[in-house]
Amino acid sequence: MKKIFIIIALSIIFASCKNKIKPNETNSTKETNIITLTPAQFKNAGIETGQLQQKSLSTILKVNGKIDVPPQNMVSISVPLGGYLKTTKLLPGMHVSKGEVIGVVEDQLYIQLQQDYLTAKAKLQYAQQDYERQKELNTTKANSDRVFQQATVELKSLEIVISALSEKLKLVGLNVASISTSNISRSINIYAPINGFVTKVNVNIGKYVSPTDVLFELVNPSDIHLALKIYEKDLDKLFIGQKLVAFTNNNTAKKHTCEILLIGKDLTTERSTDVHCHFEDYDKTLIPGTYMNAEIEVKSNNTLALNEDAIVRFEAKQYIFLSNKENSFEMTEVETGTTENGFTEIKNANNFINKNIVTKGAYNLLMSFKNKSEE
Repeated sequence: MKKIFIIIALSIIFASCKNKIKPNETNSTKETNIITLTPAQFKNAGIETGQLQQKSLSTILKVNGKIDVPPQNMVSISVPLGGYLKTTKLLPGMHVSKGEVIGVVEDQLYIQLQQDYLTAKAKLQYAQQDYERQKELNTTKANSDRVFQQATVELKSLEIVISALSEKLKLVGLNVASISTSNISRSINIYAPINGFVTKVNVNIGKYVSPTDVLFELVNPSDIHLALKIYEKDLDKLFIGQKLVAFTNNNTAKKHTCEILLIGKDLTTERSTDVHCHFEDYDKTLIPGTYMNAEIEVKSNNTLALNEDAIVRFEAKQYIFLSNKENSFEMTEVETGTTENGFTEIKNANNFINKNIVTKGAYNLLMSFKNKSEE
């Protein structure tokens, strides 16, 4: 029994000792972002420290849009009374001058319209003579007032008819003064109302067109403007008269200077609005509908920034070095913004207010950090 007790006691002691003894473990050195320099290294690194500075930096707002023309420079041409297209020489891309004949339309309606006008004029001449005769007779009471009133109404009615027919003739482009019994035309000319280029030809010779049909579309690109899409978050950065540069995807090297003329007052479902800009110099190579990119320089006041030498790049991220104590520095990630005149905006600047930051020699610290990481 005594031997059994001794064996149990030894087993317990052995098991206890076994638990206390741990196997050898390889303790990997945890990589740290703190670097400590010797006095000699510190002297050779040429390190200087400072703090964040208030700067007024410009940032470039990159947007896009397309070339547009004002409504008064785009014309859709129709024929008020319709007809058959007799002739036209237009092709998309052709240039036309204001007042140039761009098509001829014919229809029996124009013949009838001139016939009615000449008939009304002939009746008017008789009605005027009858009116004068009835007026004279009425003065001497040789006829009744009723007869004179009928002559007056007939004269006024014919004058109204002739005036209306005259306006209809002018509407279709016929010269009222040239219409006579020996000069009745079955066709009318279509004239270009503006100087510009043909953008669409929707008809062919011999086709009948109604008054609602659009035959041709013209555009005058001399007053083109750039319509940019600006999102709500950037609208407060823009103002009327602000300058910008624009360029096409096909020729990014050629910059076109523009000026903001109008800022939209309503937002789309995408939370954006159109901003209209005027080209300072007209370039005939710019075609309406062409997509363009634009760069707008906007000011960002009271920005906390650091000089460029204080920021280093490591593994696709931006870092600065904070001075913790004598010859000891901590590498910390930063979010950078725009850079101008040697200073870079620090977006997460609130994390570093009143802290000493390495403003010179940061690259030397980065090299020391890399060497330490490779050991």
